[in-house]
Amino acid sequence: MRATTIHAPFDMRVQDVPDAAVQHPTDAVVRVLRACICGSDLWAYRGESARKPGQRIGHEFLGLVEETGADVSGLRRGDLVVAPFMWSDGVCDYCREGLTTSCEHGGFWGSEGSDGGQGEAVRVPFADATLVRLPGDAASDDRLLSALLTLSDVLGTGHHAALGAGARPGATVAVVGDGAVGLCAVLAARRLGAERIIALGRHQGRTDIARRFGATDVVAERGEAAVEAVRELTRGQDAHAVVEAVGTEQSMRTALGVARDGGAIGFVGVPHGSGTGLDLGVMFDGNIALRGGVAPVRTYIPELLPDVLDGTIDPSPVFDRTVGLEEVPDGYRAMDERTALKVMVTP
Repeated sequence: MRATTIHAPFDMRVQDVPDAAVQHPTDAVVRVLRACICGSDLWAYRGESARKPGQRIGHEFLGLVEETGADVSGLRRGDLVVAPFMWSDGVCDYCREGLTTSCEHGGFWGSEGSDGGQGEAVRVPFADATLVRLPGDAASDDRLLSALLTLSDVLGTGHHAALGAGARPGATVAVVGDGAVGLCAVLAARRLGAERIIALGRHQGRTDIARRFGATDVVAERGEAAVEAVRELTRGQDAHAVVEAVGTEQSMRTALGVARDGGAIGFVGVPHGSGTGLDLGVMFDGNIALRGGVAPVRTYIPELLPDVLDGTIDPSPVFDRTVGLEEVPDGYRAMDERTALKVMVTP
């Protein structure tokens, strides 16, 4: 079968690889209908996170069950399913507590030795616990498939950030970052009832989506200028809830700078850079909480799925370019050059 592999910085290839196949009784094989490129994939693309030459890549996909192991009882061939970006066994202490990303037997698609989502098919460990079945008729609805694909990562990650920040009815929420996760955090904050949502971003195409998703204000400045702009918008009160969806030192400094005393920062940007941007003294004096990390999206899918299915929320606009599997390297270039927000892949 064909799948995307990474060989060196900026060297993505689509190659023949061994067919995905059941290896354990709890496995399933999923034929991929939709996948996508994540902003976090760009760190490997740019050489900022290590990968072995030829390693598979991609962690967001949905598709049809092709085959199941002998112990899989909740799925059958032909089921339409979405996969969260990590697999999990569903029975360990962490899974029972809802922290599926810390599963004792879990793993990440595209990690060494595993299949990646940017390919024709994927072997899914612990299929009953990992995969979530979707209505079969969604397979013929392109817009709905796009929206459902966000459940594999960005929508659940934005929701995780909004929860960590304490988005709630009546709150003012500031979202630092205009990537797909930041935009989904805007959508999540609106869904959670936030009264005012301030999107911090400089790219009009993206901030237009933020407004469509529920942002009431947009701040295009960066650094101290952004902090002052938020302060002016809030008449010196800052934001009750702040989402940090970038992961750089500057973005964390901005997030801390716009957080109201007694507020919280929900951070989901994969950290990269020389420092954290956090001043514990400022956090201590202002009683500012910090919550977040790797989003347990498998836990959130059952909550978010009904709202996607009935159109209460529609995250599909985060996809602004679609490529075939053989064109995935072009998709990486487009996202790296910021000519695309998020690229969807149709194998």
